[in-house]
Amino acid sequence: MALKQRYQNPVVGDTVKLRLFFYNSNNFADVNAISKIDIYKVADGASINDASARIFVQTIPGTSVIKESTGRYYVDVLLQDPTYTIGRYVDVWSVEFENDIDTASTITNVFQIYPDLWYTTPIPVVYDFNFQFRPARLRQGSKRYLIIEVVPNVPKGTDLQRYYENLAIVGDLKLSIEQRSGACLPKEVDLRLIVDKVAVDYREKQFGYYLLDTSDLEVGIYDVWFELDLGENIYISERNQLQIFA
Repeated sequence: MALKQRYQNPVVGDTVKLRLFFYNSNNFADVNAISKIDIYKVADGASINDASARIFVQTIPGTSVIKESTGRYYVDVLLQDPTYTIGRYVDVWSVEFENDIDTASTITNVFQIYPDLWYTTPIPVVYDFNFQFRPARLRQGSKRYLIIEVVPNVPKGTDLQRYYENLAIVGDLKLSIEQRSGACLPKEVDLRLIVDKVAVDYREKQFGYYLLDTSDLEVGIYDVWFELDLGENIYISERNQLQIFA
């Protein structure tokens, strides 16, 4: 099956990547230790905050947690039947922030396992997506996440819209950035492809996040476009404009 983020509608059989970020004074910071992660299923209809409604599923030792980089940790969990079934879950991380037992804390996050998305039709499914992103202007030297939103181009408030939104969540989302020719570039200089079909860093529902460092980018106008891969279909957005200014 597939490898998905916690908000990418994982189904039974998928592997879900459970991430957790840590900040200290607004900067990514490492913790002293992550001792374990306890995963519980939440009883149907109960609040995720009701500890008495949690059914223990498994404990993941801290040795299985991967430190991706400073302050960024994750663990991959195989959602294998019968251990995992459709429903809501909480993952409770036991964390020691500093080298002091008194600073030990528990951090609770949520994820959900969804049913498979079956759909039947006598003809190939025809659908489309619109792409939006922000911010469209960045000061040179800044380092910001571009936020890409994938919006299904179907009638609003319908089962079809909800179905396509769920498709957009699981599809591979990539972006490209190219410097435009113009007053800031000599005419003989070819367009500069800054980012070429690179997968976004993180996915959350219909949103994708890509960290763009403009320190080495020249002042000017850039074309930005996105690509969504769904099965046999590849959707490429129009070229949008991103301005880097001094």
